[in-house]
Amino acid sequence: MLAGQRLGIKEVDDGIWLISFMRYDLGYIDLGQKTLQTIDNPFGTRLSPMS
Repeated sequence: MLAGQRLGIKEVDDGIWLISFMRYDLGYIDLGQKTLQTIDNPFGTRLSPMS
């Protein structure tokens, strides 16, 4: 699905990295625990503030 695409990787805590694609957060990598935790439905409906 994301083969060949660029992903964003940002350290959000000591050893915890947030993985993003475009403006969507996909999940977290915990280097200490060596685990990947996905975010439920990262492409779901986004609410925008009312003007």
